[in-house]
Amino acid sequence: MNLRVRVMNYGDRHWYADIDDADDPQPDDPFWYVDHCRSQAQALETACIELRLMSGRLVRGDHLDRVLEITGVPV
Repeated sequence: MNLRVRVMNYGDRHWYADIDDADDPQPDDPFWYVDHCRSQAQALETACIELRLMSGRLVRGDHLDRVLEITGVPV
């Protein structure tokens, strides 16, 4: 699995980050996301911490669930 972090700006002081499969053609169902970060650096740092945790789960052989699978609510 090839995971990637994506960070986007939604106006002043509103940053969003998600983690998804780099080969996924539909970016609307990530494995993880965070919203309302105050800065790009905060969004990136938070996502990188989560990416490190996810990588550890994959090494152990755990299955990663997508946000939609868990919540039923699209991001």
